[in-house]
Amino acid sequence: MAGNGNSNRDVVVTGMGVVTPLGHDVDTFFSALVAGKSGIAPIERFDASAYATTFAGEVRGFDPTLHFDPKEAQRTSRYIQYLMHASLDAVKQAGLDLEPPKDLNRAGVILGSGMGGMEVFTDNAVAMVNKGHKRVSPFFVPMAITNMGSGMVSIRLGWRGPNWAVTSACTTANHAFVTAADQIRLGRADVMLAGGAEESVCAVSLAGFSNMKALSRRNDEPAKASRPFDKNRDGFVLGEGGGVLVLESREHAEARGAKILAVLRGYGMSSDAYHMSAPLETGDAVAQAMRNALADAGVKPGDVGVVNPHATSTPLGDAAECKALGLVFGDHLKNLKVTATKSMTGHLLGGTSATEAVALIQTLNTGKLHPTLNVDDQDPDCPVDCVPNVAQTTTARIGISNSFGFGGHNSCLVFERGD
Repeated sequence: MAGNGNSNRDVVVTGMGVVTPLGHDVDTFFSALVAGKSGIAPIERFDASAYATTFAGEVRGFDPTLHFDPKEAQRTSRYIQYLMHASLDAVKQAGLDLEPPKDLNRAGVILGSGMGGMEVFTDNAVAMVNKGHKRVSPFFVPMAITNMGSGMVSIRLGWRGPNWAVTSACTTANHAFVTAADQIRLGRADVMLAGGAEESVCAVSLAGFSNMKALSRRNDEPAKASRPFDKNRDGFVLGEGGGVLVLESREHAEARGAKILAVLRGYGMSSDAYHMSAPLETGDAVAQAMRNALADAGVKPGDVGVVNPHATSTPLGDAAECKALGLVFGDHLKNLKVTATKSMTGHLLGGTSATEAVALIQTLNTGKLHPTLNVDDQDPDCPVDCVPNVAQTTTARIGISNSFGFGGHNSCLVFERGD
């Protein structure tokens, strides 16, 4: 059933695609998560040896020429390449590659990025300073702006419905899902591609996050650096990649015989209204986002079985989120499985909530709970069942996915298994 939105149209998921440090398709990605495999390792893309942090969740082995000719790939940002790859995979799984939507004016694309073409921006700024303005690429602007991923996917598919980008730091992809689902609920679209991606493993991003002392510095053990809920966590791990979902109205999906992977039952947002980068330690605003989502979905706290938390592995952030979970779920907290994907991928910034939505949907459909890696000494301020180190199973039908961003942006999605 639909939640308390502006329409009674159910929003369902019929396709998924990802590009991650653990693989570039959903099955590879999720299998690695369940196996407890870390995608975090020393950086290979550039020499990071002089940095305080020398490792990341880097996308490796990605071939942009699967979807772009070599010349086009050279003038396309990596974040756009990631979005194109994930989008086309999601469209294929949904069966919309062989049988496109009948009304392309009602098929839209909302894809975001927290920082856009950061590497392109850096390279061109350096070229201008060192060699002059004539050395700035004529492709610089379209490669760097955060909306071009959404634009290029729309151009490739010929989908002429609602099309724009969302940029809200680490909450970007969740907000893209919400915005796209609203278009369906409001009757403005039948099918939407939504998600986000980031090309954040580059020199300037690493320097910025490192200099603000936000990153783990466990350089001797990169695979053990992201440790949500562990007492000895010392910061997040920079990651990159992203994911895309195909969202449809239930009527549209059923009319074409599509397999429904999940139902996006509801969503909620809030703002900390507190600090540009630190979380509100009481967890009140995060709790409000979760309450809003449950109310929108028509779901009681006791109906939820799984949480994919934001859980970045920062001392303040993890504790604040656990406080919020306690405020919302009360005694039911002990029954929740809280599995932190970032323990194996790092923090994919604008793409992170997209990959985590995929992980949650896979969990609901397969009954496999991936572990939270590196929980060796669980923090008493994080009293959750985080599925430490070893995968488990679940019969849960409903789960939530949390994502929070710099600026105090909080979001929560409620998914239900599609069968």
